[in-house]
Amino acid sequence: MEHLLNSMKIIGDDTIQRTQLTHRIELVKTFQVKKGMKVLEIGCGQGDTTVVLADAVGETGHVVAIDFASTEYGAPITLGEAAETISHSPLGQRIDFHFETDFLQMALDEKFDVVVLSHCSWYFESIELLKNYMQKIKQVADRICFAEWDIDYTSDDQRAHFCAANIAALYTAFTENEGNIQNLFHKTQIKELMLGEGCSINVEQTVDASYLQDGAWEVDYSNYLLNEFPEVPTKIQSLIRSYAYLMNEQAKPILSLNSFVLCADF
Repeated sequence: MEHLLNSMKIIGDDTIQRTQLTHRIELVKTFQVKKGMKVLEIGCGQGDTTVVLADAVGETGHVVAIDFASTEYGAPITLGEAAETISHSPLGQRIDFHFETDFLQMALDEKFDVVVLSHCSWYFESIELLKNYMQKIKQVADRICFAEWDIDYTSDDQRAHFCAANIAALYTAFTENEGNIQNLFHKTQIKELMLGEGCSINVEQTVDASYLQDGAWEVDYSNYLLNEFPEVPTKIQSLIRSYAYLMNEQAKPILSLNSFVLCADF
């Protein structure tokens, strides 16, 4: 991990970056990315997984990293700031960043060894959109690797993160916004989607993510959202309050949800 941190010349909080990179390294290990591979990463964000992929493919490999968001999106470091830092690092020559890019409209003349979607599916507005992505991915790659938060939490300490994610998803259901949780997809939905598109799933794994900061971040954000909800049906109000109670009554320190990984060949 040290060589990755040194390569990136990290901007921002070094402790946060170390923690996030630790998890991304474990994810990429499960993806079985090899030297010399050509990888397309969808939903690259600030590039935490991107740099680990670039390290994994080595000098003879390449990563094309795309995101629908603009370079101004993200805090405390924007996507543009992160990408510029990475691009000027020793790993930068292995990566091409494309922001404000719709994968479905993207002209791709090359085939990739693998397409990666890492912690980006909750941004999708519908399962139908995710299905459309899957159908195009089949045309440009032989393999897909998918990682996302696992809402089948295994520890009571992860309950607050689960509740916070549900509050954020309910908020987006009743407002016009570009929040980072549009949908909560269960791993079974993703598995069924892959199988429905003819995938052969060969990796199904849970990766520990409980030590990440994301759970506490989501709780803080969802507590902010509680004061921002528009008028919603009474039953929805009750549901939101129930999630808020369960979220804020957790006495133990907040642990993040784990990640699930599904990898498949077409």
